[in-house]
Amino acid sequence: MANALSDVYAMGGTPITAMNLVAFPLKDMELSVLREILQGGMDKLAEAGVSLVGGHSVEDKELKYGLSVTGIIHPDKILSKKGFHPGDKLILTKPLGTGIINTAIKGGLASEGIIEKATRMMAHLNRTPAQVMEAFEVHACTDVTGFGLLGHLCEMVVESGYGAVIAAGDIPVYPEAREYGEMGLVPAGTYNNKKFREEFVTFDDAIDPVTRDILFDAQTSGGFLIMVAPADAVPLVEKLRAQGVEDATVIGEVIESPKEKILVHA
Repeated sequence: MANALSDVYAMGGTPITAMNLVAFPLKDMELSVLREILQGGMDKLAEAGVSLVGGHSVEDKELKYGLSVTGIIHPDKILSKKGFHPGDKLILTKPLGTGIINTAIKGGLASEGIIEKATRMMAHLNRTPAQVMEAFEVHACTDVTGFGLLGHLCEMVVESGYGAVIAAGDIPVYPEAREYGEMGLVPAGTYNNKKFREEFVTFDDAIDPVTRDILFDAQTSGGFLIMVAPADAVPLVEKLRAQGVEDATVIGEVIESPKEKILVHA
């Protein structure tokens, strides 16, 4: 639910209404499961101040649930994935590794502690960073989801005329994601991200394979990747942390060359 709302927040907008989209295996699951899912969605919408205006449901062999969200924003204030400048700093607001952790959960190998922590973080709305960054010179923003950090950063730099450099050691990561990654618990989506975008990414030799997987890891309801004017980067991070976005970190910057490439340093 939170990830559906993030698409509006990432563009600087305010979500107003939502519709449920449900596929449910009636023959294989109790309706009580569906009731709990829908109630969870309602609770998250209530937290966001969003009205549920209807929905659509179908019977399917596989359980699926999501939201179609509509929001509002002034046309002059829309944030896109482009519009950034050389020297702009890159800020990430949530740790990476939920794809790997979810794979460990499916395999019954994840600890109760990381299940609780990752679930809480995935359910956490990106409303606060959206509100905080309104007061700063933010040039571009996107939410980090299924394409992973590097996949979404590629979306931003490709055809922009600029590149980016990031410091792997500065990027917030769930420690457990590294542990599970070393066990080979990497989702197919992460491998697909790597195959699709690896030609745009150059890693230092010091970057180990697990770190590379984490940077491509397909996230569920990840944080924002914000491109902000250099002078505003540290104040924005400080404000985000003061407002409870504790993992907000400067992880890199926009560079003039190599164009449309991402350099990953240790």
